[in-house]
Amino acid sequence: MSSRLYVYILTLVSAFMLLVAVWHVVQAERSLPDLAPPASPARSAFGSSIAAAGIVEAQSQNIAVGASLSGVVLEVHVPADEVGKRVSRGEPLFRVDDRRLRAELAVSEAKLAAAEATLKRLDALPRPESLPASEARVRSAQTTASRAEDDFKRAEQLFRRGVATEQELVTKRLLFRAAEYEAHVAEADDALLKAGAWGPDKEIARTAVDQARADADLVRTELKRTTVVSPVDGQVLQVSVRVGEFVSAQSNQALVVVGNVNRLHVRADVDENDISRFNPAAPAVAHMRGAPQHKFPLKFVRTEPFVTAKKSLTGDNTERIDTRVLQIIYAIDEADAKMYVGQQVDVFIEAKP
Repeated sequence: MSSRLYVYILTLVSAFMLLVAVWHVVQAERSLPDLAPPASPARSAFGSSIAAAGIVEAQSQNIAVGASLSGVVLEVHVPADEVGKRVSRGEPLFRVDDRRLRAELAVSEAKLAAAEATLKRLDALPRPESLPASEARVRSAQTTASRAEDDFKRAEQLFRRGVATEQELVTKRLLFRAAEYEAHVAEADDALLKAGAWGPDKEIARTAVDQARADADLVRTELKRTTVVSPVDGQVLQVSVRVGEFVSAQSNQALVVVGNVNRLHVRADVDENDISRFNPAAPAVAHMRGAPQHKFPLKFVRTEPFVTAKKSLTGDNTERIDTRVLQIIYAIDEADAKMYVGQQVDVFIEAKP
């Protein structure tokens, strides 16, 4: 009796599980209701138009500022909490370690001072203090030569009388000639002293001064390069560098991004299939993402005549990425447009069907 009851219970449980499975399958096959999009997509106000994805950028374009020299950052003039600050052209942004260059500059300036002192010494020759001594040596040599000449003449007279020997006469003659040569040497040294420094020596000294000055200027230039300055009047858009970080001159990283945002531009990517329909004189509008009711008229600025691979992606899973685009630059024709650099917009350009 108990085994028969067990079979009945097992049959009922199996039937119940079958009914649950059937109900689950039926519920899973029901079509879910269509969900509304988070925001209504932008729609073109033109009868026929070219749709393009645009990105907001600065009027001067987004300038990625890097380091000219590699080194540790010692000072950041625009820290991260001051992003958005207005800067002038030439205003410092950050400074790389410059202690070694300052030491090299001190050495270069010392070498320049030594070279200039050498040239100044050559230009000042002869020294006024050296002239009396040189003239005295000339007079002394001339006096010695005169005395030797007198001795030679006396010996010559005595030799004619037979009083002096021929050896004495020859000795006096040689002494006289030696004294004459010494007088000539003293006169030549005096003339050389009074002539000052030799011209080629001065030229070598001037070249040494120029070389030392060029070395010092080179170090000063490198020293200026340690301080990175803003290339334009604009606004600091992004800061990606901190004090103590090592930066490399070979890196492609944008340490600071600046740009002139007095008037914003939109860079629109027109698909290569729509290039033939594009007309620079045609009106164009931009719609904000997430708020398509906010649209801004655009003013044509220029076309970059180089069709390039598409790089600015919208994130749509139906977007084509294996295409090339023509980039059109428009200016936002509203001064109070509340838009930010890097913001994506939908651009519509009127075109013929």
